[in-house]
Formats: sequence, C-alpha cells, structure tokens
Amino acid sequence: MMKPINVGLLGIGTVGGGTWTVLTRNQEEIKRRAGRPISIVKVADKDVARAQQVTGGTVAVTDDAMSVVSDPDVDIVVELIGGTTLAKQLVLQAIENGKHVVTANKALLALHGNEIFAAAQKKGVIVAFEAAVAGGIPIIKAVREGLSANRIEWIAGIINGTTNFILTEMREKGLAFADVLQQAQKLGYAEADPTFDVEGIDAAHKLMILAAIAFGIPMQFDKVYTEGITRLTREDIGYAEQLGYRVKLLGITKRSENGVEMRVHPTLIPEKRLIANVNGAMNAVLVKGDAVGPTLFYGAGAGAEPTASAVIADLVDVTRMATADPHQRVPHLAFQPDQLSDLPILPISEVSSAYYLRLRAVDKPGVLADVTRILGDLAISIDAMVQKEPAEGETEADIVLLTHITLEKNIDCAIAGLEALASISGKIKRIRVEHLHG
Repeated sequence: MMKPINVGLLGIGTVGGGTWTVLTRNQEEIKRRAGRPISIVKVADKDVARAQQVTGGTVAVTDDAMSVVSDPDVDIVVELIGGTTLAKQLVLQAIENGKHVVTANKALLALHGNEIFAAAQKKGVIVAFEAAVAGGIPIIKAVREGLSANRIEWIAGIINGTTNFILTEMREKGLAFADVLQQAQKLGYAEADPTFDVEGIDAAHKLMILAAIAFGIPMQFDKVYTEGITRLTREDIGYAEQLGYRVKLLGITKRSENGVEMRVHPTLIPEKRLIANVNGAMNAVLVKGDAVGPTLFYGAGAGAEPTASAVIADLVDVTRMATADPHQRVPHLAFQPDQLSDLPILPISEVSSAYYLRLRAVDKPGVLADVTRILGDLAISIDAMVQKEPAEGETEADIVLLTHITLEKNIDCAIAGLEALASISGKIKRIRVEHLHG
C-alpha cells in the first residue's frame, strides 16, 4: 500500500467534527477510491479540550494553527476556521510551505481568491473548495468539470439555508420576518448576529465563486449587487402566492451581450418550477448550459456531515492529483489561469428583469389610469394585476402589478414617477421576478 497522505485539520467545530467522523467511518471505502489512506495527523482548535474529546486523544491536538501549517509531516491543510484574517494568513502560509489546501471558506475566496489562486499556481499546489458553495452538493465539480463542454448561460441558486428556512416558514405559517428569525435562532439555523445570512452577504460570496467558474472571470466581490430579506413582508409573500409565485432569495449570475450580471435578492419564481419548491434549509442550484439545457442540483447546503462530504471529496481529489504535473490538473477557476476574461460586470441599473410592484393607492377613479400612463411612457407593459378593495373604514387599497421584462433603470424612473402621484401613499414595494425557463 502507498504511504498515507497526512492531513492537518484547522478547526474541529461543526464541519471539522463532521469531517473527522465521516473520514473515520468510511476510511476503507475512501482508501479504495483514493489509492492510499487519508489520515488526519494533527488538529488545531482554540478549544483543545473539545478537540481531544472529538478525536478521542488519537492525534496531536494544538491551539496553534500555524504549527500545523508548518509541520513537515502534513501534506494537506484543511481550513475550517472561517473568517478572512487568520484564515488568509494560514492558507497563504500553507501554500508557501508547498502544501495543498482544502477549504470551506467562501468569504475568503470571494474576497482574496485571486491572490490565493495565483500563489497556489506559482507553488504548484492545489486549493480545493467544493465545500465553500452549497454544502454537500457537488456544484463546483459539476460546473467546472461535468459541464465543461457548455457555454454556461446563467446560474440561479438558493444558496443560503437560513434565509430559505425563514422564507418557507413565513409562507407556510403566515408569520412576520422578525418572528421567524427568532425561531430560526432558537433552532440554531440562524446566528446570534444573522446579518451575513439575512442581508444576502453569505449568498453573494457563494455566487461570486459560481460566477468565476461559470464564466472564467476573476473574483470581484464588490461588484455583486446584494439585497437581503429583512424588508420582505408576509403581505408580499401572500400576494405572490395569489399570482402563482413563490418568493426565494436567489443568487443569479447571467452572461448577456454587454457583460455579466451578479445579483442576490428576493425573487418571485413561478410556483411550478422545481426550484420554487425547495423548502426549509435545503439548497438548490439551477445551471443553464447551451448544450445540456437547464440542470438542477439539490441537497443539504450546510450541516456537519453534508459539508464534510464535500471536504473529503476534495481530499480524495487532491490525493489522486497531488503527484500529477500541475498542467494536468483542473484549473482552480475552470479556465486556464492565463485565459481568464475581463468581461465587465453590469451594474444593477443595466440588468433586465420583470418586476412585482405593490402600491398603496387612494380608492378613487382615475388612479389606475395614472399608474398605467406612467408605466406606458417608459414602455413597461403589465403582465398581471391584483386590485384589493379597501378594508372596512379605509380609503386606501393595495394595487399589485407584475410587469414584463424591462431595464432596472426604467423601473427606477417609473417608481419615482408613481411615488410622486398624490394618489399614491408611501413607498412602492419592488421585488424582481425571474421565470427561469430554459
């Protein structure tokens, strides 16, 4: 038997613990696949006592992660500590020391991927990151390798389980955002500070990685348009339902004539689409290639063992490829590093979409005529409309419109015009609509 490949594990929390468990449980099978044993020989964690408990005292445990990265016996470093400061130092040092890296750190790659991949290429080592996007779903491998014949046209994904859980509960139970968020925190789906999830930042990190491998573009996270779910109301979710739509937080990246769209925002999707029926904390990614058509990848986007599944698949890949000439390896971002594209990233004002608009209007004749005139002047056509009777004793009612596809800047003008009408009170609610058909 070939000598084992030695792994240094940085962080043995949820995912690190899952990695330990699955690697131990399936070691025979993994050895048969990889061609040699893969064994964790050193673990770094701030909580040494817990790390010793998880590993049963069978390997060296330290609170000094840098010592693992510098250990000459370690072949592959698995980075599961998260964040972008210490993690970046450790990953760059591991590369500098000639070690391969497996990471689940989407923020690190979205923000510093260009630097990390360049360093890895220079040193002839691999940085593998399947676990950084959509947990256990092998989406990176699918897009980068399985679909390499295709010109990828667009990707649309539910890539954050916390927000999908919240939206599912809001829809099924008719609850308000704040109430469901509290419940999600109690259940451990949401962090004490849920900003990264509910403001769409986590989804945007993952979308940047998907866009990079779909279109062969460098990381440019500051250009992802990001809008979270904190302002969604149960009223809007209810109206969407009446019109035959579900609301999901989607990460969308599309190639168009004049550049690439990268955007994260709440989105109305027709309820008959498979992806509209992905509920709870599950993830799903819809990838449209020119040859294959639309393909849907569904599964657990988080959790100890699902994410460990992706970490260990990367370990197997690196073990097989470690001895290969670097030119034979799959490039980090799917395209050869000197073939990356400088396609421009479109600002949100230049993106085309259909729209859901909700207006509070005074209940009197002529209001609808004013609304349709403002939309008509901007060549925005109406696809569907719901007009509610005012509630008992009220003089205002909701008008809900779905538009056909138009440019975002046209909708901005329309909203400004509508909000200026005396008969329209308050702000207009806008949610983008995507039909996601082949």
